[in-house]
Amino acid sequence: MYTFKKEERLCNKRLIDSLFHSGSSFLCYPFKVSWLAAPDSQTVTAQVLFAVAKKRYKHAVDRNLIKRRMREAYRLAKQEHLYNHLIAINKPIILSLAYIGKEIEDYALMEKKMQKTLIQICSQIA
Repeated sequence: MYTFKKEERLCNKRLIDSLFHSGSSFLCYPFKVSWLAAPDSQTVTAQVLFAVAKKRYKHAVDRNLIKRRMREAYRLAKQEHLYNHLIAINKPIILSLAYIGKEIEDYALMEKKMQKTLIQICSQIA
């Protein structure tokens, strides 16, 4: 239940391009979220991409720390706040979560904002 498998990661370049060219996006500080209804051939409920700007965080250790915190917050919140809703309406999605915060936030705040972000995604899909 609280897993984050390889199939749930968004790696397909064609899907990523279509996500950024024709997907919907919104801001929920410190995240910029882009999402798109996935093609019917997709087997998982949601595929996700985590991004942190190299321009803002020069050191790889900082970018990796932020991405690790984002992944952990997503992993714990996805089932309750996103998957249950998507399964009910039978609509798989692909999404991108980009970190746009000015400083590295602590995990507690990131977890709270991730839950808020996932709820907002569900409300936009519905």
